[in-house]
Amino acid sequence: MKLGIRFFLSWIFSALVMFGLFYIWHGIFLNDFKRIQFPLTWFVTFAAFTYLIFGAGIYFLFESSLLKKIRNFFIRGLICGGVAGFSLFMIATIVHISLTTNLSAQHLMMDCIWQIAEQTLGAMVVVLFKVVIHEPQLEHA
Repeated sequence: MKLGIRFFLSWIFSALVMFGLFYIWHGIFLNDFKRIQFPLTWFVTFAAFTYLIFGAGIYFLFESSLLKKIRNFFIRGLICGGVAGFSLFMIATIVHISLTTNLSAQHLMMDCIWQIAEQTLGAMVVVLFKVVIHEPQLEHA
């Protein structure tokens, strides 16, 4: 796999989209940032780096040999986002990364749906750049 302009633009823009959605959801809509027990600057900085890792991870998952068997980019992006979102949800739930003190089944379900939607939108950015940016591939003799 070539790490060219398609990778870098997909990576950065998918990370920006997911971070923006995260910030709007947790910072504005749910107002969760008031419950953070350490400086907000640290939290936002760590979240930014985390979403950079998510963006790269989603790109590599999208380009994995297993998912490349799915020839339709849109379907591959949906599956990639679903897998990434559900995986992130499971990890966050296991290590109890939540800004809510009383977790109910309804809260867990809403959080799972949100994570899948957020990462799926990040994967759709990868799909968009995969379709829009053409990187010529050299033929091997």
